[in-house]
Amino acid sequence: MHNLVNWLVESIGAMGYPGIFILMAMESSVFPVPSELVMPPAGYLVQAGKMDMLPVILSGTFGSLFGAYLNYFASRYLGRPLLLKYGKYVWITEEKFAKVECFFLKHGEISTFIGRLLPVIRHLISLPAGLAGMNHWKFSFYTLLGAGIWVTVLTWIGYFIGSNQELIMKYSHQAIVGVLVFSALLIIVYIKFQPKKCAERS
Repeated sequence: MHNLVNWLVESIGAMGYPGIFILMAMESSVFPVPSELVMPPAGYLVQAGKMDMLPVILSGTFGSLFGAYLNYFASRYLGRPLLLKYGKYVWITEEKFAKVECFFLKHGEISTFIGRLLPVIRHLISLPAGLAGMNHWKFSFYTLLGAGIWVTVLTWIGYFIGSNQELIMKYSHQAIVGVLVFSALLIIVYIKFQPKKCAERS
């Protein structure tokens, strides 16, 4: 793990802010690039004086938005048939897709926000947003909000860990547990005040 983190730090340092943007854009789409392997090393580079905090956070956040746009516009303009045909290659079965879409029709804003915080879901949440025709500006706002929080948390983890690079994954995993608990509580509070049934699609 120590060697892996060292390699990530060196690679991100060499690529700079555009590299963070590209890696987080990939992470936000369907490519398996975990943000936990991108932002903490970038935070460590900030602590080392090789990068600046604000550009790192902005690069990661807007990279996430760009990757989310790829999924959002693809699903919005290519449509449901294509996703159902090829979705199996990114683990989207028709049954799973129908459940997610049904929920999204009524709870798009909070789904987008929370989805940006959760592993795996953050890769896919833009798809039902596009299919449901979610307002582009609302989608952008809630995506930026959720991605910004997560990117900031991971970056500060890397910053405070500093030279103790072997702890990066440990504390990243703890951050995941924290956002899972936060998201669960937020969902419980939200659903408590919402209608129980998802509206039928016209």
